[in-house]
Amino acid sequence: MALGALALGAITLSTLMAATPARSEALLLVEAESGKVLRAENATYPWYPASVTKLMTLYMTLSAIRDHRITFDSLFTVSPTAAAQSPTKMGFPVGTQVTVDNALKMMMVKSANDMAVMLAEGIGGSVDDFALEMTNTAHHLGMTETNYVNPNGLPADGQITSARDLAILARALIREFPQYSFYWHIPAIKAGRRVVRNYNSLIGRYPGADGMKTGFICASGFNLVATATRDNKQLIAIVLGAPSGAVRAVQAAEMLESGFAQNPLSWLTPSLGTVDALTPIDAAPPNLKDQTCGHHRKRPATEEDDLDAGAVNGNGTGDSAENAQQFSVLLSALRAPTPKNANLLSDAGPVTPVVVYTGPTRTPAELANLPADIAAEPVKKKSKRKAAAPPAGVKATAGKTTDKSTDKTTDGKTDAQGTTGKPSGSAAHWTPTSPSALAASPPPDLKADAAAATPATAAAKPKKPKPQPAAAANPAPSQ
Repeated sequence: MALGALALGAITLSTLMAATPARSEALLLVEAESGKVLRAENATYPWYPASVTKLMTLYMTLSAIRDHRITFDSLFTVSPTAAAQSPTKMGFPVGTQVTVDNALKMMMVKSANDMAVMLAEGIGGSVDDFALEMTNTAHHLGMTETNYVNPNGLPADGQITSARDLAILARALIREFPQYSFYWHIPAIKAGRRVVRNYNSLIGRYPGADGMKTGFICASGFNLVATATRDNKQLIAIVLGAPSGAVRAVQAAEMLESGFAQNPLSWLTPSLGTVDALTPIDAAPPNLKDQTCGHHRKRPATEEDDLDAGAVNGNGTGDSAENAQQFSVLLSALRAPTPKNANLLSDAGPVTPVVVYTGPTRTPAELANLPADIAAEPVKKKSKRKAAAPPAGVKATAGKTTDKSTDKTTDGKTDAQGTTGKPSGSAAHWTPTSPSALAASPPPDLKADAAAATPATAAAKPKKPKPQPAAAANPAPSQ
């Protein structure tokens, strides 16, 4: 009786474990050519795809080109719907025209949501019709757990896939469009004066890495479909639900490394079959919003937290010293967390970006002379930083600052000689006030100071400046 109860409990526990992921991630490693499964954890559990959705948008676009419905030179127009998409995006104004070729590059490297919608409308007529075509195509390929409602993977309850289905899609792209594999391993694009690295940080850092796409929304966690080839053997690694972009990159690298390694005892391991034979699970996808974007994080997680999301200028340096510092920190974080895997990902070296632009297709000669001001220029992010506090040694006043070393107060204006204009008033909490607003509505203490000023005071002879040390004549360059 006790044994029967124990057996019943074990069956119940195994059923619950089958219906719920043991942990909030899914992992899958398969051989690209044969579809043989080398590793599978929660591989058939439904998941929110996020931007790996764009792999299907790419497949649909390449299919339309193969069927002669469009060409790479076809011009599509940014609609109000495309322009209204949430970041990440290129941010082109409504009415901007972009070729299919450039749109694919922007979508696959920068993960531009607006370009995905523009392609969907240009090919399918509308987002809804294109999404229906995506779903039908997915089912035709054998992706039985997949459903699409948009072409970019932005949050939607009906946008569902699985690691199994994503492996099937990756194999279809590799098998049907090998001549276009360039699109899923572009290292970086140059849009105007900015260079943006591919979000897939394995490219250029893991030996043999040659694709494909990353994705992230709070509900899905950090997703990645990665491919790599060594000795004519290509593997597909899929990570869904990782807690960060750094972790997903290391997990994918670990799986790929294990797949390429020659294990003499592999014949003892039971076969996992092929990817299309994996049994789907009927369940709702897990929602990782609290884990990924909860209050425990110092700031909201985004796809751009990754090293590969950092924008660099034409010289390969960050837009500012702060960006460069963040870039360095993320680079360090992307390395594997244990000594065993520390060398799986090398440091990101210089890359040769692919130039992208708006308007009709240009020849190589035209691209060489393409002015930066007519090339694609990503929308600049608005700064959310708080106003800087007054520097050390400066006393705060209402709309003014007082330098203790000279006892002179400035209100943000200087004369032609660079000297300050008005004496200081009573101390108050320092707040940033524009000169025009201060002149239009001066605070009471400032009015009192102005009224107290006398001709004798105005005519007072300025103090003779103290001699400066000789070393100050040649200051050291800022670092």
